[in-house]
Amino acid sequence: MRFQMIEAARAVGGSFAVAPADEHACITSLTWDSRAVSEGALYVALPGERVDGHDFAAAAVAAGAVCVLAQHALSESAVAACREAGAGVIEVVDTAAAVTQLARAWRTCLAGRVIGITGSTGKTTTKNLVRDVLAAAGSVVATRGNQNNELGVPNTVLAADAGTANVVVEMGMRGLHQLDALCAFVRPQWGLVTNVGESHIELLGSRENIAAAKAELLASLPEGGMAFVNAANDMTPLVRQLAQLDEHGVTCVLYDGSAEAAARRENLSAADAAFPAVWATDIALDAQGCPRFTLNAANFAGMPAPVSVPCALELRGMHNVSNACSAAAVGLAAGMTADQVAAALGAAQPESGRQEVLHTPAGVTVINDAYNANPDSMRASLSTFAALEVSGRRIAVLGDMGELGDFAPTLHEEVGAFAAGCKLDSLVCAGQLAQRIAAGAQAAGMPAGAIVIVTDWQEALSSIAPELAPGDAVLVKASHFMGLTRVVEGLVK
Repeated sequence: MRFQMIEAARAVGGSFAVAPADEHACITSLTWDSRAVSEGALYVALPGERVDGHDFAAAAVAAGAVCVLAQHALSESAVAACREAGAGVIEVVDTAAAVTQLARAWRTCLAGRVIGITGSTGKTTTKNLVRDVLAAAGSVVATRGNQNNELGVPNTVLAADAGTANVVVEMGMRGLHQLDALCAFVRPQWGLVTNVGESHIELLGSRENIAAAKAELLASLPEGGMAFVNAANDMTPLVRQLAQLDEHGVTCVLYDGSAEAAARRENLSAADAAFPAVWATDIALDAQGCPRFTLNAANFAGMPAPVSVPCALELRGMHNVSNACSAAAVGLAAGMTADQVAAALGAAQPESGRQEVLHTPAGVTVINDAYNANPDSMRASLSTFAALEVSGRRIAVLGDMGELGDFAPTLHEEVGAFAAGCKLDSLVCAGQLAQRIAAGAQAAGMPAGAIVIVTDWQEALSSIAPELAPGDAVLVKASHFMGLTRVVEGLVK
């Protein structure tokens, strides 16, 4: 991002409450965290329930911010600090809305390709893989972490330079028309949907409604755009139908990372068989649970015949084959070779808190997957854990999953029933809803003596730490609000 201060004020419809020393001075970055300010930053003062960002304006200017975006008057000391530093203060009605307005203006300056990614599960991992693949062939800016909301999305757009070749934007949603609103200013040319699962069913009420919400991304694509869809997901036909890709002149690209991919491809209609496609065959997990497979592709530009190359991931879990295939499809569509794509995928590293393998001083393997959780990701994590070669015991620490509404009890019980078939020696269930995981596991045949019910991370840690021995393995997974990362920290310290 590069805005002159006066240009930024115009873009957000604001006025200078404190005139800068130079209204033509350049703003080169944006942050709402005063601890993350860099030289040339625009500091966005966001009001909050507990903390008001306006209180940190002086600290932001002292750290190098050249401008403050505010929605109410700053303190006298903050105004004095701004004047002394020559920093401007732009006042608007709503600072959060102004970030979107600024991104809308900057989007018109971007010459590169903008790629939107959404889905019920795998968004962040897929975004990371797409980023890593495309980085092997050109410049990339991608969403940091999982900053995929109304603030994170515009911030990703603003983080790109005018000449950035690819801007990869992860987009979350909590209801219908939220993706419509994001796409209105992001204006992606390509869109990727990882899957339609049960996340956010609390708010949307059905998987059909979730599919409709995800389809908004693909429906926003312009003529000549590309829509990357998961051929293995049962809701993909509905997503494609709702997005009306043919009517919009958007090319559909199929990817399939399931064990049934080859058989499914043989049964495609003639129309679907002509689409660009990526699929996996010969899928296996190594001793660490990392996938090895053959990456197949057909019908991409400059590809006169199908190609097949070996691919080996450093990411753990069978579910990551699908994520890798989606990223491969994006890379191939961008003009990369299959060999280049496979090499980039093989070099990609897991993100902290997502199937992260750690080892304690006592010789215990800890799988940190406590970043977030939903029913689909729970099952995927448990399957990966079951495939891990372990000389000692397998212990799973599972906590509550959020945003499931009235479906929560049943969905937690279903996870418990699944866990019962995953070769666990012990199942620790942390939280109120996790009691239903315990009930589901016991009903599915897991011995009651192998199930431990606790209230929080402290009890979870104290219940397993004294009993661990060299060769044991512990999986930790729950929604972020449960704080089970502290179980991981307690085990590996």
